[in-house]
Amino acid sequence: MSMIGEYLRVTAAELDRAIQDPDWAFDLTEEVQDAEEESEPAPGEARHFSTYKTWNLLGFLLERADFPVDAVHGEEPFAEDEDWGYGPPRYLPAKRVRYAAAELRATTYDQLVSGVDPADLAEAEVYPLTGVYPLGWHEPGALEWGRHWYDGLTRFFEAAAAADHAMLVWLD
Repeated sequence: MSMIGEYLRVTAAELDRAIQDPDWAFDLTEEVQDAEEESEPAPGEARHFSTYKTWNLLGFLLERADFPVDAVHGEEPFAEDEDWGYGPPRYLPAKRVRYAAAELRATTYDQLVSGVDPADLAEAEVYPLTGVYPLGWHEPGALEWGRHWYDGLTRFFEAAAAADHAMLVWLD
């Protein structure tokens, strides 16, 4: 079983409803995921985005860079329901989404990986662990694996910020 980083853009009214009724929010996430699974919109056009298995790599890199927003896990819990996957879901209010979008835009992937030793990733047990899909962290080019997902996450946050959306965040 894999751990996948998941995001859903929501309006202020949808965020309020999600906080009041997490079951409704869970149903909304499934509805949007199902609808977008077939159309596969670009990150800047999507309501749902996934960082797939790179969530922990991206979290490690952003934490190492003292990123000011927890863009990987969200910041505010809104449900205790474990049905969401690994731990309860969290959210970022629109103000934090805007802040994260600006910081993501200002921080290149090259800046994030600069000076990172693959041994650091293995020592920190960054998921997926060494030797597990796609590569062991010691393999040449292993850090490049996260570039595509970081770029997509940046575009997703920028679009959410432009629309004044909040964000639901969870690991599935």
